[in-house]
Amino acid sequence: MSEMQQDAAVTNPVVPGFHPDPSVCRVGDDYYLVCSSFEYFPGIPVFHSRDLVNWTQIGNALDRPAQLRLTADTRSSGGIYAPTLRHHDGRFWLIVTNVTEGAGNMLFTATDPAGPWSDPVRLPEVKGIDPDLAWDEDGTCWCTVAGGSQVRIDPYTGETFGPPHKVWAGTPGAQAPEAPHLYRIGEYWYLLIAEGGTERGHAVSIARGRTPTGPFEPCPTNPVLTHRGTHRPIQNTGHADLVQGPDGSWWMVLLGVRPRGGTPGWHVLGRETFLAPVTWVDGWPVVGEVTPELPAPAWPLVPGPAEAPRDDFDLSELRPQWISVRDRPEEHCTTKERAGWLTLRARGASLDEPDVVFVGRRQQHLTCQVRACVDPAEGRGGLAVRLDEEHHYEVEASDGEVRVLARVGTLRTVVGSRSVPAGPVVLGVGISGTPPRDSRTGPDTVTLGIEEPDGTFTVLGTLDGRYLSTEVAGGFTGRVIGLYAAAGTVHFDWFDYEPLGL
Repeated sequence: MSEMQQDAAVTNPVVPGFHPDPSVCRVGDDYYLVCSSFEYFPGIPVFHSRDLVNWTQIGNALDRPAQLRLTADTRSSGGIYAPTLRHHDGRFWLIVTNVTEGAGNMLFTATDPAGPWSDPVRLPEVKGIDPDLAWDEDGTCWCTVAGGSQVRIDPYTGETFGPPHKVWAGTPGAQAPEAPHLYRIGEYWYLLIAEGGTERGHAVSIARGRTPTGPFEPCPTNPVLTHRGTHRPIQNTGHADLVQGPDGSWWMVLLGVRPRGGTPGWHVLGRETFLAPVTWVDGWPVVGEVTPELPAPAWPLVPGPAEAPRDDFDLSELRPQWISVRDRPEEHCTTKERAGWLTLRARGASLDEPDVVFVGRRQQHLTCQVRACVDPAEGRGGLAVRLDEEHHYEVEASDGEVRVLARVGTLRTVVGSRSVPAGPVVLGVGISGTPPRDSRTGPDTVTLGIEEPDGTFTVLGTLDGRYLSTEVAGGFTGRVIGLYAAAGTVHFDWFDYEPLGL
């Protein structure tokens, strides 16, 4: 996903697109990283790296309904929040909150992070989001949650021991003390948290103590990282995790956003995973610059396999990058009905509906071009750019017609249309930055239309990208571009995602 640049620099973010709340662990020479997935299924993407820079998705931890049930009333930006990934006693441990009503905190294990992961161990007595796991020298497991509450647990059964106790909740008066991570580093236990909310005021602070239960003294230079009140191109920096590099140096993975356009700045890819160097001074971490380019690390880079731009749907199962809204029943989504095609059977009548049949991938580049070959057959469906049920653009085919639709808040409109012959048609979306005009200039432009038989592209709609941004829609996710069926059965021969910039 990341590329080494010719001038001895690496590109930040290291995991671009809607990949927030990173948690990382090292096992020998290998690194593994997970992120939040919210209302999408399968949940919790899992990445592998040998160098902390180049990350390859190797699976999704929650890929079975027995692990993850997101009902139709799961709100957008609900679902799976802030996992913590750790390796202890020969196995991987993953603890996470499903904020869907009645779900709560859950713990999963695996011997191979690519899967399969276990069914959940429920933690009904652990209240709060963003759970963390840490083991002390005698094997006791401590779970710390947002707000600075901590309790001893049995990670095999989910049993808790004693009442939860407060440890440290960050800067007095700061909102949203969350994302706790507890580590033993040298002679101290360190408690790292995010605070200030995950918007422009986001920050990372830290405290240390002699035991995992405290008392904790805060770092005198807290926050150790924040970009609030700056013009830096990366904003909302926070929700961090610490890890050692191959040479023993320390690094931080964290979330951030890349706002574009005028005021207040709109980020459209969601919160992404960035990398920053860490040094230690007087027993406290000092975080280096979080910049779009980082100096190449001291160790050799190990690029992963290049991701093919086109998916021909020639495998029996979808690749791990594909995600759906809330669930993916096989009777509504399969590559086995028509060889080399993805078949979607409609359930919800449009992308406005929570049970829409949708299969997409995260938009990971600020500029990109997407094409898909669609056979609407006796149905209706097409290609969409989705943020949530109330914010999406799509180009769809049915009954000899292609049309572009836009949903923004309570407004839904047909932007443009044209007739087409019966049979498969190539639909397209292009996303590019908007040249700045004034303080109201949006972040990008989304064009939707149809590719003609001679390869030329006919635009049926040109739309302002700000309305598919977090600053407009709210929530915690980013854009997902994909395929959907809104009526009947729709077949897709291929899907092509071509990055045209960072």
